[in-house]
Amino acid sequence: MSNDKNSAAPVPASNFLRNIVEADLAAGTHQRDGLPAVITRFPPEPNGYLHIGHAKSICVNFGMARDYQGRCHLRFDDTNPTKEEQEYVDTIIDSVQWLGFSWTQPGDQGDQEYLHYASDYFDKLYEMAEYLITAGYAYVDSQSAEEMAANRGNFGAVGKNSPFRNRPREESLQMFRDMKAGKYKDGEHILRAKISEDAMASPNMNMRDPAIYRIRHAHHHRTGDAWCIYPMYDYTHPISDALENISHSICTLEFQDHRPFYDWLLETLSAGGFFKQPVPKQYEFARLNLTYVVTSKRKLRQLVDEKIVTGWDDPRMPTIVGLRRRGYTPEAIQLFCERIGVSKSDGWIDYSVLEGAVREDLDPKAPRGIAVLRPLKLIIDNFDAGSSVECSSPVHPHHPELGNRTFPITREVWIEEEDFMEVPSKGFFRLYPPQGEQPGSKVRLKYGYVVECTGFDKDENGKVVAVHCNYFPDSKSGTDGANNYKVKGNIHWVSVTAALQAEVRLYDRLFTEAQPDAGGKDFMTALNPNALETVTAYLEPGMQDAVADQRFQFERHGYFVADRIDSQPGKPVFNRIVTLKDSWGSAK
Repeated sequence: MSNDKNSAAPVPASNFLRNIVEADLAAGTHQRDGLPAVITRFPPEPNGYLHIGHAKSICVNFGMARDYQGRCHLRFDDTNPTKEEQEYVDTIIDSVQWLGFSWTQPGDQGDQEYLHYASDYFDKLYEMAEYLITAGYAYVDSQSAEEMAANRGNFGAVGKNSPFRNRPREESLQMFRDMKAGKYKDGEHILRAKISEDAMASPNMNMRDPAIYRIRHAHHHRTGDAWCIYPMYDYTHPISDALENISHSICTLEFQDHRPFYDWLLETLSAGGFFKQPVPKQYEFARLNLTYVVTSKRKLRQLVDEKIVTGWDDPRMPTIVGLRRRGYTPEAIQLFCERIGVSKSDGWIDYSVLEGAVREDLDPKAPRGIAVLRPLKLIIDNFDAGSSVECSSPVHPHHPELGNRTFPITREVWIEEEDFMEVPSKGFFRLYPPQGEQPGSKVRLKYGYVVECTGFDKDENGKVVAVHCNYFPDSKSGTDGANNYKVKGNIHWVSVTAALQAEVRLYDRLFTEAQPDAGGKDFMTALNPNALETVTAYLEPGMQDAVADQRFQFERHGYFVADRIDSQPGKPVFNRIVTLKDSWGSAK
């Protein structure tokens, strides 16, 4: 039975993974008593924050389980205590839930939660390691790390057997137990698999006696100091899958060469009586390569540590917490992941596809508002200084049921600097003063009156600080007289006396190059100096009631969100999510 939270989306277009699942369903491959035929898992390491690439994997694994009435487990691969923290566990849990997925399923005996940790299985992992030793499939190696690396060979040269490869099983077993008892230092010994007699000649480097346990005297965030040996990921992952009855172990292409060991280990342990057939099978898909971002945890951490960004949740970061604070919605990210599809071959997805998804999601549901980001004062000289006339506009142009919002027009209003030119260029239809014998331009103040530009004021430095105009009292939008005025220019505005002054952060892409770390180059040299511009803007007065995480379309400028951290009641701070149109284009 599938969880309701994971059952909202329709089945998307088919792909090779879905073909595999459907073939298995038709053949009854994973029909097991009391278990769904499709059980997937998302197994992050709790050593950093999830990013947009992880979002694709989350959507693939949880989405597959949702669409085939199965379930998906969230499992933390917490086998490296020196890099793991509870902070990362907490943010990963929060991110997966925010994206709209759940590992909890209703059942006859109440809700069942499928939240697991590799550390839950440390005892069983150790037991199976002892079995591999006694069965002749593993041995304790006492080479140094440098000796192991040299003897392992490379893609052009076969490896050499460790001088300890034929160590008696009883000796290896005792040494392994001594490793567990803390009798050795880090790196002094290691447990390696012995897959076959000629394993060190395998063309697959992952099959050359891979390490399966190492000594690491480190405090674990869940098991404390109970262990000083920890299993390797390639050993832990397949066993955890089998213990959880995973049917389809879906991962990214970099694990393709690890699959032979995955299969060998589960078949070997199955023959040893630990697992019943069918055991899980691993399938790989192409990871997400998104232009204008880096997703390396090391590089993301560098951005944080060197204070290039304000933290993991900086809205310029490709982390899920960063995208969330930027104003992206779970629905937009799910739409993006569905749109880019699933394939077996690597490729690049342009950042504009992600931006297009959030535009598509927000357009039908984001209420509208007016914001003047770079203000210039417009003085309506023939408007009574003490007067105020109410104007109105739809909350959303396509949802009349939401009603109208109201705001006043007064003698002085703010307009955008770019809506005035002292000497107009060809095709400029906004405000400009009289040119010779020709009168100044006429424009409509959107939702208000038609005005005619009469002049402007400059300061001592020659900067235009105010524009003057006259208005036509019978031209108000929504009145019969409005139809008597035909103007090409239509500009937005807010009242000087009524406007809300607010901090608005104009975010853009963090890098100027599509592949900032391609070819091993220093990605820091491609940082975009214009990735953040903070302005003091003037907004229509109703924006004062905006609450954290509330999204709007600021007419003409794009989609914005009230910052979930810095916004205060009556004093919102806004982040630009995305512009109304792609301003980068293929040339960049």
